[in-house]
Amino acid sequence: MYAITIPEPGGPEALVWDEVADPVAGEGEVLVEVAASAVNRADILQRQGHYNPPPGASAYPGLECSGRISEVGPGVAGWAIGDEVCALLAGGGYAERVVVPAGQLLPVPEGIGLTQAAALPEVVCTVWSNVFMIAHLRPGETVLVHGGSSGIGTMAIQLAKAVGAKIAVTAGTKEKLEYCARLGADILINYREQDFVAEIEQATNGAGADVILDNMGAKYLDRNIRALAVNGRLAVIGLQGGVKGELNIGALLRKSAAISATSLRGRSLGEKAAIVAAVREHVWPLIADGHVRPIVDREVPMNDAAAGHRVVEESGHVGKVLLVTP
Repeated sequence: MYAITIPEPGGPEALVWDEVADPVAGEGEVLVEVAASAVNRADILQRQGHYNPPPGASAYPGLECSGRISEVGPGVAGWAIGDEVCALLAGGGYAERVVVPAGQLLPVPEGIGLTQAAALPEVVCTVWSNVFMIAHLRPGETVLVHGGSSGIGTMAIQLAKAVGAKIAVTAGTKEKLEYCARLGADILINYREQDFVAEIEQATNGAGADVILDNMGAKYLDRNIRALAVNGRLAVIGLQGGVKGELNIGALLRKSAAISATSLRGRSLGEKAAIVAAVREHVWPLIADGHVRPIVDREVPMNDAAAGHRVVEESGHVGKVLLVTP
């Protein structure tokens, strides 16, 4: 088969479409013929040499995919050859075929095309596990989503809207904020021109945000704590603003607040399977009913994955950038 390899870390040009050995499904696994994958920030970090795959995972980038099952390994029940699926991966999505643990498979949702389904697994599992399973966002609460126009952000807006939360977002342009509003965001904050702490305070009459979904890390740590409500929950899922920040524990104590920091890639098979099962139970019906949908900015041929990486690094996109197999 062919896959995107990274012979040496570097810029987008480091991604090489090359012939590699075919994977084989083992115990509890299926083999998927990949229709599409998607570009995630983690893929860019891996390409740059900063985020190696966990032990046992494929060396090729790609944390999600859609496609058809072509082989079912021993011990797998409930799936058959020919099933159209999408999947959460620890790696390997940038390829013509990928092996997937059965617990990380999802059926392509009703009303969603096979290619479009590649935009779902990583963002839905990230948002559901962090915002709902860990931070326990409830109806009527306020959630602040940083990077509201990203793949994660556009999904977080829709899911928070579906449960009846009030949604604040940050984005860097008027056009991106307008798109977030069309998806259901209530409070629009241009982080280039406005202080999100002050804007949240004003919009909530001084109460603050009950939940904050943060992709920035260190750069926003202090301001996120100040923007939290009493009993607020900060969920850190990215480090685009650095890895080391100073935490005012006194401020955290005064608000009885909590901070969680998670990634999907390094979690155990059991943890991932539990998240995928929760997503299938709670989110897939919302997609089938049309309340939630994947937001796709554009499709790029997988053998030109470098072009997809450039789009994401330039941050001009809204939603997901998909890589479609040739």
